Amino acid sequence: MTADRMPLLYLNPKKLLLSKWTAVVPRDKELHFLVSKVIEPAPPGTTIESVELEAVYSRRVLIVPWRELKDSSQWRQGWQPLQAKQ
Repeated sequence: MTADRMPLLYLNPKKLLLSKWTAVVPRDKELHFLVSKVIEPAPPGTTIESVELEAVYSRRVLIVPWRELKDSSQWRQGWQPLQAKQ
């Protein structure tokens, strides 16, 4: 499937902990990431907005809105090999 025809990815933010992700465009050799923390909202009971991603290569931590993981132009679910540029 081409990127413009990728099916929408359904994600449950409560089940993202320890899930694996691949950056479509790696920076500083950071290709594979692990959700190391689901950031709980300040008032309990409200919706989860962000997750903490840890780069496997460098251990650098990124905090991103969890919905950003649904964007197939930025992220792929699972650890995928680096795609050759066409």
